[in-house]
This record gives sequence, structure tokens and C-alpha cells, in this order.
Amino acid sequence: MTQQKHYPQHIDLEPVMHVSGSVRLPGSKSISNRTLLLAALSEGATTIHDLLDSDDTQVMLAALRSLGIEWEQVDERTHVVRGAGGALPVQQADLFMGNAGTAIRPLTAALAVIGGDYTLHGVARMHERPIGDLVDALNAVGAQIEYTGVPGFPPLRIRRGEVKPDRMAVRGNVSSQFLTALLMAAPLMATDHAVTIEVVGELISKPYIEITLNLMRRFGVTVEQDGWQSFTVQPGQRYLSPGSIHVEGDASSASYFLAAGAIAGGPVRVEGVGRDSIQGDVRFADALEQMGATVTRGENWIEAKSNGVLKAIDADFNHIPDAAMTIAVAALYADGTSTLRNIASWRVKETDRLAAMATELRKVGATVEEGADYIRITPPQQLQPATIDTYDDHRMAMCFALASLDGKARRGNAMRINDPKCVAKTFPDYFEAFAKIARNGVF
Repeated sequence: MTQQKHYPQHIDLEPVMHVSGSVRLPGSKSISNRTLLLAALSEGATTIHDLLDSDDTQVMLAALRSLGIEWEQVDERTHVVRGAGGALPVQQADLFMGNAGTAIRPLTAALAVIGGDYTLHGVARMHERPIGDLVDALNAVGAQIEYTGVPGFPPLRIRRGEVKPDRMAVRGNVSSQFLTALLMAAPLMATDHAVTIEVVGELISKPYIEITLNLMRRFGVTVEQDGWQSFTVQPGQRYLSPGSIHVEGDASSASYFLAAGAIAGGPVRVEGVGRDSIQGDVRFADALEQMGATVTRGENWIEAKSNGVLKAIDADFNHIPDAAMTIAVAALYADGTSTLRNIASWRVKETDRLAAMATELRKVGATVEEGADYIRITPPQQLQPATIDTYDDHRMAMCFALASLDGKARRGNAMRINDPKCVAKTFPDYFEAFAKIARNGVF
């Protein structure tokens, strides 16, 4: 992977009059970390093209190496992972998981099923992010996972259990990653009998489960689905390398550039993700269209441009919670009050995103109502210059760069983005890419 990049303590963004151009997206975080684990659990070697190079994938790669999985980086865009066929060569390891939910949750399930003696821990915020629903589901069917800190949260100690259930249940209303973790581990449990995973309550972020099921199929495992309430893996299936696999560009990262085109002229084209993407966050473009932007889609690209003043939006964003953060900042440029609903999952992400977003939107002059699972944003007459705190959350930094743009309804203003290194979690070169489309941006 690339050398550690140096970031200043803050980045100052001057007002940007117009944006246009194209951006090649980094690989999808969701696809990258799922693919790495599936490749590790498979029989055979898998060549992975365009793997995301970021903090979260570094965490997964380091964990796999600690577990005895061999991998190599062949060139800047190609990795080869040698699968261990559902086993792990190293039975005892201490794994640092950073703040990567896409790494710790699937790994927890796989390690609990395969068995060994493992500890998993991360940064302070990781130890505040819930994992209890997943641990409860696994321990109820014979896993031996214990909390070494606060119950319900990492750090974890995993010992060898006996996990061979017919049925298991997991709550679906906190994070879809818990179901993803159980689905990915299910073929390891279904050696001689079917395993059914039942979802208790509403399942949030369904498009992320679609990513999981799609990738499992590519690695040779088919999941039978009864709506969104239960999922069954028949016995005898095992992960087999597809030989090579390509990681799509990150649709969540695409949202910032598409929104920029919708706010400040455009056209702005993102390359690496298109109309046939397996990522639900491409539906962000639909929300921009609802707000009045002009969006066009190709096989491997999406383009957005302004079509006048953005319209306020009132919509349910449960299906795209990450990309919905971008809508919250785009709402600063709308013709009235916007309401983003059913986003309670924001509170258990890299930070409490509902509280953080409300605080920072108020800094630029917006009137904000923050509810348990919604946010209501009324834009100011004029955006105010502000120093934006990022809460060690990559999406806060990337979203608020947009507040420097001049839209049809109101002018952007100077923004200081504190602690810009947080973008390394998913998009290390974000600010360079943003500067590239800013036609008069000064950094």
C-alpha cells in the first residue's frame, strides 16, 4: 500500500465560484473489506483489482497477515490474496482494528466460528461503537466471546466455541454490518446442515446487505432469502476464489462531487461507478434529481450539473445513511427547509453524526432541528465563514468542503476544515480531488 501521507492540522478553503471536471473514485470501502475477507476464507488465490488504499483497508490487511493469510501487492492497483480455505493458519493473535466497522464486525463472526484465541481492539471511538447484537447472536449458538471493557462494545476476547446452529437471530435496527458478519460466516457453520439467520425487527441499510449477498455469490456461495426477514445458507457450500475481482469506485465518495456539480454549476463526472453498480449509495443521485439537479448515468460513470436553485427535500434516508450526510450540506443551498428522516444509525457511526452535523451546520448559519432519528435544516440567507470540527470522522470533513461553493441560491464562504487527516479512512486524496474540480478554488 502507499506511504503514510502527511496532512496539515487544518485546510483553508476559499469560496469557489464554479466546479467542473471529472474525478476517478477510490475503491469502495464496503466492497474492499468484504472482498479481502472472502478471499482469505476461499480456496485458491484471488487477484483483487483497484482495492481501496485507506486506513480501513490497511487495518483489514494487517489483521489478515497476523492471522497467517498471505497476500502481496503486485502493483499500485493489484493485490493477490492466497485463501486458506475456511481455516486460519494462526490460532492466537492480538488484532488492532482501528475504527473500521467493516473490518471488526465480519472478522469477529469468522473468528468466533473458526475458533482460536483472539483479542480485537481499536481506537477509543471503536470502543464506543456497539457490537453487542452480533456478540449476543453468536454466543447464543455456542460461540465464546467476552467483553474485556464495557459490555456491548469492543474490545473483545474470542475463544474456541462450538458454533453449529440450525437457526440464529440478530437485531437489524442498529447496524446492517451485524447481519453482514453472520452471512459471511454462515458457510463456515453450514458444513453438514442448513443455517438460517433471522432478522429481529426492521433491517436498516438494506443496500449494504445486497452488496454482501452479491459478493458471496461471486465467491461461490448462494444465500436463500425470505424477504428481509430470514436468510438461509444450504450445507456443503464453500468459498471458492473467482480468480480475479474488480472493486468498484466508492459510491459514498461519489456523493461529494456529484453534489458539488449540483450546487455550483458542473458538469462534474465521477468515474468508477455507474448505473449498474452493486452499491446502494448510487441512489444518492436520485435524491439530487429530486432536489432539481440534472443527473446522467453511464455504465461506469455518473455526472451531475446544476439546473437552477436546488429544491428542499423531505425524504427517508434509511437506505443510504452515509451518502445522506452530503444531502444535509446540499440542503444549505436549497430553497427552503429540508428534512432527512429515519437516520438514527448516524448516532453509532464514526462519531454521533446527528449531533456533529447539527453543531457544524449551525456554525455556517443554518437553523437546525435535531431529533432522535431526523434532522431538519433551514438554510441561512448567507453562509457564514466557519471553522469546521471533524470529530475524527472522514465524512464530516468531506461534506463540509461543499460549504465553500457558490450556488444559485446563495454564496459559499471560506471554510477551515480541522484535522483533515481523517479523510485517510476512505479517500486519502480527497482535498486534491476537490481542488481539481474547483475552477477558482485557492487552497
